[in-house]
Amino acid sequence: MVNTGDTAWVLISSALVLLMTPGLAFFYGGMVRRKNMLSVLMQCFIVMCVLSLQWVLYGYSLSFAPMKGFWGGFAWLGLRGVGLEPYADYAGTIPHQAFMIFQAMFAIITPALIIGAFAERMKFSAFLIFTLLWATFVYDPVCHWVWGIGGWMRSLGALDFAGGTVVHINAGIAALVTALVIGRRKNLDHNAPAPHNLPFVVLGTGLLWFGWFGFNAGSALAANGLAVNAFVVTNTAAAAAGLSWAFIEWIHNGKPTIFGTVSGVVAGLVAITPAAGYVSVIPAIIIGLSVSVFCFLAVSFIKPKFGYDDSLDAFGVHCVGGIWGALATGLFASKAVNPAGADGLFFGNPKQFLIQLFAVLVTVVYAFVVTFVIYKLVDLFVGVRVTEKEEMMGLDLTQHRERAYTVLE
Repeated sequence: MVNTGDTAWVLISSALVLLMTPGLAFFYGGMVRRKNMLSVLMQCFIVMCVLSLQWVLYGYSLSFAPMKGFWGGFAWLGLRGVGLEPYADYAGTIPHQAFMIFQAMFAIITPALIIGAFAERMKFSAFLIFTLLWATFVYDPVCHWVWGIGGWMRSLGALDFAGGTVVHINAGIAALVTALVIGRRKNLDHNAPAPHNLPFVVLGTGLLWFGWFGFNAGSALAANGLAVNAFVVTNTAAAAAGLSWAFIEWIHNGKPTIFGTVSGVVAGLVAITPAAGYVSVIPAIIIGLSVSVFCFLAVSFIKPKFGYDDSLDAFGVHCVGGIWGALATGLFASKAVNPAGADGLFFGNPKQFLIQLFAVLVTVVYAFVVTFVIYKLVDLFVGVRVTEKEEMMGLDLTQHRERAYTVLE
C-alpha cells in the first residue's frame, strides 16, 4: 500500500539529488579557466538530458530488474511493468516509479563527476558518446551488483547505503583513467590555472551540501528514523571534514582557505555516503575528520608526485573519499542504527570489513579496465581530445560558440 508521506519524501529527495548536478556544474565551473566555464555547464546539463532518457529506456532495467547475472536484464525496458504500485523488493510503501526516478538522479550525477578529471580538453562529441557508453557498461552493472535484486555484491552482504561504491569509487576510478589517458593540459607546468571564480565554487558546494540530504537521507526510501539518522550524520561528517581540511591547510600552509574548506566539505559528504544508514554521530565525526587527511594527501602530494592531471581532483576527492567511506562502513556499521544492515569490525564483526574491502577492490578493477576500453574505442572512432589550438582558445568558443562573460565597452 502506498504511503503518502514516504512518497512525498522520496519525490522531494529526487528533486534534491537532481539539483546536485547543477550544483556540481557551478562547483566545477568555478574551478576552470573562464574560457571553459560554459563547457563544464554544458557537459553537466547534457548529462541530465541524456541519462534521463537512457534510464527510462533501458538503464533502469539493466540496473534493477530482478535477475542474477551481469545486468538486471531487459524485463523493464521502456519502464514496461514499472507502474504506480509499490514494488516490495525495493520499496514497499512508495510507487515503483518513485523509486525509479529517485535512482535516475544517481545515474545522472555519477558520470557528471568524471568531468572533473578531463575538464578543458575533451571534445563535446566524444564526451556524449563516452558518457552514454560508460553509464551503460560501467554504472549500470555495478549498480545492479550492489543494489539490484540478484546482484552478487548485495548477496555477499556488501553495504553501500547511498552510493560510496556505486557512485563515488566508480566515477573516481573512471576519472583517474581518463586523466591518465587523455594527458595533461598544455603549458600546465608553466601556467598552472587558478579557479577563475571562487564564489561559484562556494555556491556549487552549498547546492551539493543541500542536495546531499536527498542523496543520503532519501536512500532510506521512507520518512522514518533511518532517514533522520542519515540526515544528521551527513551534516555532521560534512562539517567535521570542512573544519579538518581548514586546519590542515592552516598548519601546512599558514592560512586556511575557502577553497580548501569547501573541498573538505565535499570529501566529508562523499565519505559518509556509504555509511549514512549504518553509523551513528560519533563515527560520522571520525569519518569526516579523517577523510580530509586522506584526500589532502591525495591532491597535494600524490597527484604532484605522479604528475597526472586530474584537473578538478575528481579522483583525489571522490575515489579516495569513497574508498575510505566504504571501508569505514565496515569498521563502524552497527545494527543498533539499522537492523537490516550489519555490525562492523568495531562491533564484533571483522568479516564485514573484509566484504567491504573485497567490494572496493572489484569495483576499482572493473571500472578501471572497462573505462579504459571505452575511452580507447571512442578515441579510435571520433577522437577524444580537442586540438592544441582549440584548447588554447577554450572549449566555450570552439565547442559551443558561446562566451560565459561579455565585456561591455
